[in-house]
Amino acid sequence: MTGHSSFALASASNSEVMMPKFNRTAALSAALLSISVALAPSAMAQNAGGGGWFVPKAAQQPAPPAAHTQRRAPSPVPLPAAPADSSEADQQQTPPVLPLPPIPSMQDLPKSVAPPATVIGVISVSGVMRQSSAAMQVERTLGGRRDALAQDLQKEQAGWRDEQQNLQAQAKSMTSDQIQNRERSLQNRVMKAQRDFRNRNRIIQEAAQVSLGQIERELVQVIQKVAASHGMNLVLHSEQVALHVDGQDITNEVAKQLNGVLPSVFIPDANVDPEVLAKSGKMPTTADADQEAPATGPAPAAAPAAPAAAPAAHK
Repeated sequence: MTGHSSFALASASNSEVMMPKFNRTAALSAALLSISVALAPSAMAQNAGGGGWFVPKAAQQPAPPAAHTQRRAPSPVPLPAAPADSSEADQQQTPPVLPLPPIPSMQDLPKSVAPPATVIGVISVSGVMRQSSAAMQVERTLGGRRDALAQDLQKEQAGWRDEQQNLQAQAKSMTSDQIQNRERSLQNRVMKAQRDFRNRNRIIQEAAQVSLGQIERELVQVIQKVAASHGMNLVLHSEQVALHVDGQDITNEVAKQLNGVLPSVFIPDANVDPEVLAKSGKMPTTADADQEAPATGPAPAAAPAAPAAAPAAHK
């Protein structure tokens, strides 16, 4: 039962209002159980036998017993079709052979320079991320925000249960209109909490995209520089390589260089929407880094001072 169905019961006709008041609170209890898990991951299918869908037992009616039927005389066997029909069926089943339009032929290309000899290196990206100080910063910061979100969700769910229990306890002394108002108020509270928690979860996910995107872009540059320093022109993931020698693994060296170049990253503050921050123009971008790059370089040499004026000659 969904939240909408519970309020359909609450707004029934006058004949339905005469139902026991405890049934209304029981319906609300079932609605709250379905709503409180709205922020949890999607549920899995029931089982393999059900094909991923739940089939109520009431829908599976037993097969009726086989009825006794009298044997009838066998129907006459139809005569085979004429041979002309079989030839037409063969023509329909066999696809027609269509002519192929001509295509231009390509001439041989002149001999070109052969590619260089392959020098292979391997890297474990997960191993680099485990050693990255910036990745540890992201996990520590955003992990704390996720834990706080989970705790707030548990507190809110406890408030829903308390309100539902209070409504059950007071239902006998309340009128139908009062019960409907309490149900509607609780439903609005649940829906508002759903929107708030979804929005907070989205903010955390987008903050992770912003912070981890910086590490990813910098990691590509570091891998290129380290591979070029060793003369490697092909770097593979270590998970895809069955055997390699120690000199081919550049994981630790890449992690060391990454920590030196990017010890930390920009993470949007808590409860700050990255989308709003980006529209405001206050989020650091690559354009800002390009503008600041000349200022970080060496200062230009000062212009030579003009030669001092010659002293006046004494008469």
